[in-house]
Amino acid sequence: MELSQIIPSRDELVDLYDAVSWTAYTDAPDLLHRAVKASAFVITARDGDRLVGLLRAISDDVTIAYLQDLLVRPTHHRRGIGSSLIEAFHHRYSHVRQRVLLTDDAPEQRAFYESVRFVRADLVEEGPLRSFVDFGGSGGASGASSIGQ
Repeated sequence: MELSQIIPSRDELVDLYDAVSWTAYTDAPDLLHRAVKASAFVITARDGDRLVGLLRAISDDVTIAYLQDLLVRPTHHRRGIGSSLIEAFHHRYSHVRQRVLLTDDAPEQRAFYESVRFVRADLVEEGPLRSFVDFGGSGGASGASSIGQ
């Protein structure tokens, strides 16, 4: 496996994101390619010529680095690829105060990210943190109203 910072082609990205069923991205391939190219940090893993993993981050390179996507082709799981990509992320942003990500609540996701030095926000030693998210102004799954309304 070889790591590289070369941005994959649009077709390679669609193939990888399709492999992990991230259709919210693959429904708009040009936007996916544009988003990856605009990311602050992109590192990929290849098995020969085939794209098998990708990590992309958004950052101000001072106070925060946000791990936006981490994908590993299912046929290549449990080979250390995800850990290697995360290690590259931690190395690239070692000087940054906060390295953050949002992920699914599946137990295997939690176990993986805890194994690569991430801590749940509610368990941070400096005091519990709370995460908030807005998926395009949809009001969230519960349809909760905005603050101040």
